[in-house]
Amino acid sequence: MQREYRKWKSPTLGREMEMLVFGKEGTPVLIFPTEHGNYLEWEDQGIMDVVEEQIDLGYNQFFCVDNIDDESFLNKDVDPYTRVIRENQYQMYIKDEVMPFIEEYNTNPYLITTGAGLGAYHSLVFALKFPKLVDKVLALSGYYDINVHLDGFKDDNSYYNNPIEFIPNLHDEEILRDISTVDIRLLSYLNDPNRDATEKMSEILWLKFIDHEHYVWEEETKNPWSLIPSMFKENLF
Repeated sequence: MQREYRKWKSPTLGREMEMLVFGKEGTPVLIFPTEHGNYLEWEDQGIMDVVEEQIDLGYNQFFCVDNIDDESFLNKDVDPYTRVIRENQYQMYIKDEVMPFIEEYNTNPYLITTGAGLGAYHSLVFALKFPKLVDKVLALSGYYDINVHLDGFKDDNSYYNNPIEFIPNLHDEEILRDISTVDIRLLSYLNDPNRDATEKMSEILWLKFIDHEHYVWEEETKNPWSLIPSMFKENLF
């Protein structure tokens, strides 16, 4: 299995950011870690071994990025405004640095974003804000209301980072059409603590006539990582 470590000083974030790249060709997949993970998380959880065939046969190339959730949503040492501004910077890092990196590495124009937990939020909100850059979203056991991290703070920055708020009020037909071209899959499992949050996000998308899939895996677990590999692999195609 081809594995490459990359790191560079991000001008957008003002700090070094790390990444793992698996494979050399195929449909690119951008992987966001959970709120408590990093760029090593999906490898450490054995998921890259589960998709080893896709890597070795050139079906997919995986880009495991780092997060800065400890500096944004989870950073209780700064005010909520600063948290959400840091999230904006992270999204610009993905758009202006990671995306060109992927495009330089891989000529396949089709992009899949994915993640679990807060990583699912990142994978979905990036597609909703930049739908022309993303073709498919696999959001696994995610939650999509970031008000839980903002202590009641609200402004335009929080609003446009909170899909349960800005999508219901989105009326621009061109943007809605662009979002509708994305293959969005919201996935949870029977006793998923984020199952209700996933269902709520699905209901909001349907209210805007945004076609997508909402699927509840017919299994229970105390450890989401026991199901995420299968959920992920089955929905890659």
